[in-house]
Amino acid sequence: MKHYPTEFKADAVALWRSRPGATIKSVAADLGVNTETLRNWIRAADEHRPGARSEPLPAARCAGGR
Repeated sequence: MKHYPTEFKADAVALWRSRPGATIKSVAADLGVNTETLRNWIRAADEHRPGARSEPLPAARCAGGR
């Protein structure tokens, strides 16, 4: 398993959040990481955000659909 620095993970999540129309799949491809890896980083980041709720990620942004 490849280890990614914490800062890289945070930057990847921030990049995905800064692209409202982008999918996890497209951002992961841009960064050269696995789609599920990025999805896990987003979930982990959401757990640490104040007021975060455990709702599933929007399907349109996860599955590649727009």
